[in-house]
Amino acid sequence: MAQSEDEVKVIVFDLNKTFYIKSSKDEFFEFICTKRPKRLAYYFEMAYYKLLRQLHQIRKTEFKENFFNYLDNIPPEQVEAYATEFWEKEFPGNFNKELKEHFDNMKKQGVKLYCATGGLELYVEPLFRLYEIDGFAGTQVKYDGETYKVQGKACKDEEKVCRMEKHFDGKPFKVIEAYSDSKEAILEEAEKPFLLKDEKIEPYKKRR
Repeated sequence: MAQSEDEVKVIVFDLNKTFYIKSSKDEFFEFICTKRPKRLAYYFEMAYYKLLRQLHQIRKTEFKENFFNYLDNIPPEQVEAYATEFWEKEFPGNFNKELKEHFDNMKKQGVKLYCATGGLELYVEPLFRLYEIDGFAGTQVKYDGETYKVQGKACKDEEKVCRMEKHFDGKPFKVIEAYSDSKEAILEEAEKPFLLKDEKIEPYKKRR
């Protein structure tokens, strides 16, 4: 089928251990601890929730809510300031150089870049002021004056696809490439899907 002239070409990518070579939720926790050393006390609580998640004893959304308890009583504007400083330290040194070069070239050709990550939008958003893309979706949270509560579903698996479709709001688009470190739904949507392992980019064979 011929592509419509109005159809937008999109590259979708995951953030953690994909474009960013580390895990931002772990690295950001360590960074917060350099600012507020007493937050180290949350380490064992976080390990507990990680174990529950691995044993499938807790939903992904519930895991996100509890894992980020180390941000309790830190207002959004302060988290944002910490995140800005964090990403300025991490970017571009700890990002996949091959992917960044490819993304830069594709941007020049008019291809849209869209990031779909399970990370909290609260701390991810400042990254995309440093490296501008056309859209991103992360797990959304709301501060109740004490803790952060997940709004809707955690941005994982099929939710990433739903959020991407919502972003384009009925405008026709085609996912020409997708990148992730795990076998997830966004890879199944792409013409050319790629799986990352130890920073190496390998073609992914779709299940369907």
